[in-house]
Amino acid sequence: MIRSPIITVMTDAVMKAARSLKRDFGELEALQVSLKGPGDFVSAADKKAETVLRDLLEKSRPGYGFVLEEGGVIEGSDTTHRWHIDPLDGTTNFLHGIPHFAISVGLERQGQMVAGVIYDPIKDELFIAEKGSGAYLNNRRIRVSARRDLTSAVIATGIPHLGKAGHAKFIHELAAIMVRTAGVRRMGAAALDLAYVACGRYDAYWERGLNTWDMAAGLVLLREAGGFIADADGGDNPLETGTIACGNEVVQREMLSLLRNAKA
Repeated sequence: MIRSPIITVMTDAVMKAARSLKRDFGELEALQVSLKGPGDFVSAADKKAETVLRDLLEKSRPGYGFVLEEGGVIEGSDTTHRWHIDPLDGTTNFLHGIPHFAISVGLERQGQMVAGVIYDPIKDELFIAEKGSGAYLNNRRIRVSARRDLTSAVIATGIPHLGKAGHAKFIHELAAIMVRTAGVRRMGAAALDLAYVACGRYDAYWERGLNTWDMAAGLVLLREAGGFIADADGGDNPLETGTIACGNEVVQREMLSLLRNAKA
C-alpha cells in the first residue's frame, strides 16, 4: 500500500468529502437540485464535497492550482502542480438513488498526472496510485485483466446523453463492438469505469466527451496497473482530446481497431 505524504493528503481529503456525500445520498428528497444544462444536474451535495476537497488540499499544499468541475480553473502560485477534482462523478446516478458514484482527485505535476485517488463511498472501495509505486484497491495490489480473447471480454463505455454531441457516431461504434464481445456495460461514472479496468473487472473501456477531472486519477491507476491508454481515435493524449480507449494490451488494441473501422 502506498503511504507517501501526497497520497495521505489526497486520501484524507477524499474520505472527509465522502462523509457528506453519504449523508446526502440517504436524504435525496431533501437535496436542493438546480439545472446546470440539458441533462446535466448539479446538487448541493456536489458543491459541498468540492468545497471540502479544495479547502483541505489547499491547506496541505498551498499554492497548487485547481481544475474543478464546479469551480473551474484556479491558477496557483506553484505553476508546476494542479489538482484535477471531480467531487461527485456519477451525479445522475446519485440523484436517482443509484449507488454507483465516486470522488476522483488527480495530481498533475509539470503536465503529467502523477497521483490519483478514486473513492466509491457506498461500496467503501478506495483506489489509489502514484507514479512508480503501483496501483491498489483497499490495500491490495491490482492489475489489468489478462484476458486475450475479445469474444470473452467485457467492455465499458459511456453513452452520449441529451446535450452531448456524437450520438450517431456512438451508435456505429457500439454496433462494431457489441457483436464481437461478451458484453458492453454503461454504468454512468467514468472514474469508476477507469478504476474497474485497472483492477481487471472490465477488460477495456472507451468514451468520448470527457473532461480532465473525469480521467486524471484513473489514468494514473491504469498506467500503474499495467494498462494501455490512447484516445478513442488512437492518439496519445486523452486529456487533450477528451476521449479515451484503454484496457489490457490485447483487448485495447483490438477495440481500437474496431473503433477506427466503425463508420459514422
